[in-house]
Amino acid sequence: MALPEVDVSLTIPAHNEAENIGRVLQDVMGVLAEGGRTYEIVLVDDASHDDTVGAARTAMGEAARNLTVVTHTHQRGYAVTVCDGLRASRGKVLAFMDGDGQFDPRDLGRLIAALDHADMVAGIRKRRADPWYRSFVSGVYNRVVRIAFGIREQDFDCGLKTFTREVWNGVTPIRARSAVFNPEMFFKAHRLGFRVIQMQVEHLPRLAGRRSGGRLIPVARAVRDVIRLRISLAMSWRPEGARRERV
Repeated sequence: MALPEVDVSLTIPAHNEAENIGRVLQDVMGVLAEGGRTYEIVLVDDASHDDTVGAARTAMGEAARNLTVVTHTHQRGYAVTVCDGLRASRGKVLAFMDGDGQFDPRDLGRLIAALDHADMVAGIRKRRADPWYRSFVSGVYNRVVRIAFGIREQDFDCGLKTFTREVWNGVTPIRARSAVFNPEMFFKAHRLGFRVIQMQVEHLPRLAGRRSGGRLIPVARAVRDVIRLRISLAMSWRPEGARRERV
C-alpha cells in the first residue's frame, strides 16, 4: 500500500557524513514542520563507509518515522544520488539540500515560502566557503552552461533548491548522470513555462568530513556533458505543453 502524501519532501544526499548529518537533521526538522506542515526527509546514503544512516536515526529520535532511507551499495555520485531521492519522495513540494552542513536550514524555509509566487526556487551562494579553485572551476562551468543552454541563472550547482511536484513531473526523466542535471532542470522548467527564481543563501564552512567534487577531472567531464546533453535535448526533447503564467 502506498504511503500517504506529505506537504514537503527534503532529499539529502550523503556520502560519509556521519559527523555532520545529525546536526543537519536536528536543525532542519523544525524548519520543515513550520506551520504544521507534514514532511519527510529522504536520506540517500551513497555507499557510505561510516554509520551515516545510524547517526541520522539517532539524531531524529522519535521523529525518525519521518525518515526514508535510500541506500546505494556502490557509490553512484551526486547527481544520481539526488535524483534517486527525488524519485522516492512523496511530497507536494520537493527540495534537496546537501548533507555536509554548509547550508543554513533557515534558508531552506525561505525558499519553501517563496514557492507561494514561483514554481521553482534555487539558491545562489552569497560567498562560497570553499577553496579558491572550487570557485574558479564553478565559474567556468557556469559560463559554459549559460552559453550552451541560453539560460541566465547563476550558480547552477548550488545544492539547495525547492520546487513543486508539478515541476518535477514535467522535467523528468532526467537524462544527465552528472552535475549537469541541475542545468537540465532549469532548461526544461523554462521551456515548460514554469516560473523560476533564485534567492541568495548563506554558504557555511564545512566543519567535519571531507569534501568531494570540484576536482579537475570531474569538472572537465561535466563541461563535456553540458555539450552532449544540449545536443541530445535539441534533437529529441520537446515540452509537452507550456504551463500558464501565474495570475
